[in-house]
Amino acid sequence: MRAGRFITLEGIEGAGKSTVARIVCDWLEARSIPVRLTREPGGTPLAERVRRVVLERGDEGLSPVTETLLMFSARGIHVENLIRPSLARGEWVVCDRFTDATRAYQGSGRGVDAQWIEGLASAVHRDLVPDCTLLLDLPPTVGLARARRRSGLAADRFEAEAEAFFHKVRAGYLELARREPHRIRVIDAAAELVGVERQVVHVLEGLLEP
Repeated sequence: MRAGRFITLEGIEGAGKSTVARIVCDWLEARSIPVRLTREPGGTPLAERVRRVVLERGDEGLSPVTETLLMFSARGIHVENLIRPSLARGEWVVCDRFTDATRAYQGSGRGVDAQWIEGLASAVHRDLVPDCTLLLDLPPTVGLARARRRSGLAADRFEAEAEAFFHKVRAGYLELARREPHRIRVIDAAAELVGVERQVVHVLEGLLEP
């Protein structure tokens, strides 16, 4: 049995990852490709419990280092209990965020040491690297307006961050894409939905080429 492919979706809040995830899954399913949709932090019952700790806005704060450790704790659970088994069964895994999110949010956004993040990544998921990452890029002003219309008063800890934070996160993502252009494909997420879908399908067609 051929191992599955690992596709990740990245971008700031409001970039449309949930919509694109559905586009990707529908496109694969239409071609009889088995697909598993998941997300980070979370993806399994135990990892979802860690997600709640990370995202809830409460009286206790989380330092950038603690936040990073929680992200990798959830990721370790997710990788071992869902991602690796699904890939081994020949399924394509479509994941809303993965380690690039930690590099951008905690690394570029929070200032956590990049080498330390890479050390954690190596320890937690070793040789597991996405086959393709769709980076949904748009200006933070646009993304935050979308996200806050959706969440309102229920905004999580990240959605409540100041716009300046997301400029740093976006810059971090774009630097990652510059360094790994063959893996990370930048999608203009500010375009109309039909334009976004056209860009995504173009990338997917490339993954199926022999």
